[in-house]
Amino acid sequence: MPKITRPLRSVLYIPGSKMRALDKARTLACDAIIFDLEDAVTPDEKTAARETLAAAFAEGGYGARLRVIRINGLDTTWGYDDARAAAAMKPDVILLPKVNSPADLEALAEITGDIPLWAMMETPAGMLNAPAIAAHRQLQAMVMGTNDLAKDLQTRFRADRLPLMTGLGLCVLAAKAHDCAIIDGVFNAFKDDDGLKVECDQGRDMGFDGKTLIHPAQLDVANAAFSPSEAETELARRQIDAFEQAEAAGQGVAVVDGKIIENLHVATARETLAKVKAIAALNAE
Repeated sequence: MPKITRPLRSVLYIPGSKMRALDKARTLACDAIIFDLEDAVTPDEKTAARETLAAAFAEGGYGARLRVIRINGLDTTWGYDDARAAAAMKPDVILLPKVNSPADLEALAEITGDIPLWAMMETPAGMLNAPAIAAHRQLQAMVMGTNDLAKDLQTRFRADRLPLMTGLGLCVLAAKAHDCAIIDGVFNAFKDDDGLKVECDQGRDMGFDGKTLIHPAQLDVANAAFSPSEAETELARRQIDAFEQAEAAGQGVAVVDGKIIENLHVATARETLAKVKAIAALNAE
């Protein structure tokens, strides 16, 4: 499965049962939408939600936003019907909750064919099997389910997320080893922009590609946090220019702002500029 190269700074959950929310999502500045048939839909709405979501997909209008459908687990009453319905809607991605092993993804792929898959990483077993899950041939991204993980680990809430760091780190390592995208978990206090920014910055520093969000009010903070800043962009250009001049002079390293610049720094700088270009292209659509 090809690596995702598009921006995934902001990945917004939208209830698949709420037509008003599905309509509004067409206007929101998010990079991806998770159309949720799982946690955001009550048991008595599950069947109707498939029909509501199918009508929204048939209408279209979501532009360049990546369209992801999260189904219920295949171990639930609704999972198999969700999987078949989701495949018929032809989304960009199908997201499976509570993935414990590659076998869970394989069972889904038998139903949904070659549609790319994402995996919710939210159980202790999932953390321990992260490398094998990330290696699945159809997996394009891992999505952290930090609320469920915290519940299973019986942790206390901490703003620094220290109790979750082992799991977060294992999934980041697995994703990077297998060229998967990886999206951080949600921040529950949707009116706390300062707290959200702290958690977004932490996730970005760890290597996450973006953050899952529960409310449109969180979009601006996440988009800014996971976009290269003007200073980072300008530094990337100067690093590339300096290194190219050094190479032309027969030297293997350059110096920018008193710091040595080698091939690896230039590779990172080029990735930064490519991300800036991709974000600009997405914003233009």
